[in-house]
Amino acid sequence: MASDPRFNDGKEPDALRTIGEVAQALGIKQHVLRYWEQQFPMLKPLKRSGGRRYYRAEDVRIVDTIDRLVNREGYTLKGARLALQGGAKADPAASAAAAPSAAAARTDVLPQLRAIRGRLAAALES
Repeated sequence: MASDPRFNDGKEPDALRTIGEVAQALGIKQHVLRYWEQQFPMLKPLKRSGGRRYYRAEDVRIVDTIDRLVNREGYTLKGARLALQGGAKADPAASAAAAPSAAAARTDVLPQLRAIRGRLAAALES
């Protein structure tokens, strides 16, 4: 890994980094990184005594890619996971097809919910 200017800590580029160092350098909260570890099986930082996490250079690259896909390119977590696994095209449209966003899901469901509400109201009146 070439020297990453976000890590200005004097460590070697391939040095292990704590979750706090990664969170600060990439601007991602620690609890989000822990959640992503659960959602992305390929993200497996080393865990030492007491459960301390140490991110390798490859882990940092994966986190950076997840952040780009989810927060800048509009992928859902499922779509980003598929893209990282090579199961989806590298564009948000493919991600949306694989896992529609919450807004898209709401749009598709609203007419159905309105119809159900109408049938329930009719049933209550009779």
